[in-house]
Amino acid sequence: MASDRNKVLDKKDINRLAFDSMFLQAGFNYERMQSCGFLMAQLPALKKIYKDDKEGLSAAMTDNLEFINTHPNLVGFLMGLLISMEESHADRGIIKGLKVALFAPLAGIGDAIFWFTLLPIVAGICSSMAMEGSVLGPIIFFLVYLAIFAMRWFWTHLGYNLGVKAVAQITDISEVLSKAATVLGCTVIGGLIASYVSINVQTQIVVNEAKTVALQADFFDKIFPNILSIGYVFLMYYFLKKKKVSPVVLIVVTFVLSIVLSFFGIL
Repeated sequence: MASDRNKVLDKKDINRLAFDSMFLQAGFNYERMQSCGFLMAQLPALKKIYKDDKEGLSAAMTDNLEFINTHPNLVGFLMGLLISMEESHADRGIIKGLKVALFAPLAGIGDAIFWFTLLPIVAGICSSMAMEGSVLGPIIFFLVYLAIFAMRWFWTHLGYNLGVKAVAQITDISEVLSKAATVLGCTVIGGLIASYVSINVQTQIVVNEAKTVALQADFFDKIFPNILSIGYVFLMYYFLKKKKVSPVVLIVVTFVLSIVLSFFGIL
């Protein structure tokens, strides 16, 4: 467990972190999704942790402004975990790796539990009650939603406490964990590419009267499924990192290409 001398945050700081997590969607954008709200929620705690270390604060802020898209109701767990790592001054590679490795699974778990299961069931029951004239229908739905919303305080404290207890073990195996987190992070990014980037070529080549070859299904997908998606992502990465092209320019170019190629029936 982290030593008391490393602890600079108290219960009030974690409660504020949970409260500020409500603003996760603030500043949502297509370049980095929830990064602005994610950093804003953690900034008070980060400023307290790195009170006399401007370089450390700058590095933490830069890392937390990277792409993230996770579930609003469960983000407190991730924030609490990462803040506990920041408080213990864990290796930045481990912190970044854990963030990249966890935000997508948390999003999937949250969507499955809340948006696709719990709330639709409760909404269906409460709607039926309301249509029958019972005022309890909307009240019960509101109370359930309020309970889910209030759980962010529990998730944030849980993530923070788990992180504090795991710091010593993580420090002992930091090199192995950093490598594992990096590999897992790359795996998650690969999954995100397949989920978020979709390029389907509609062009077909006529071989004869009875045979046509669909470039997407019969050629690209046979070689490597989603090969165009991953190729386009790496192309954007090349322009972004090597050529220093603005992300906004790349987004506009992507929109224009999509419209033009769709107009001519290529995509």
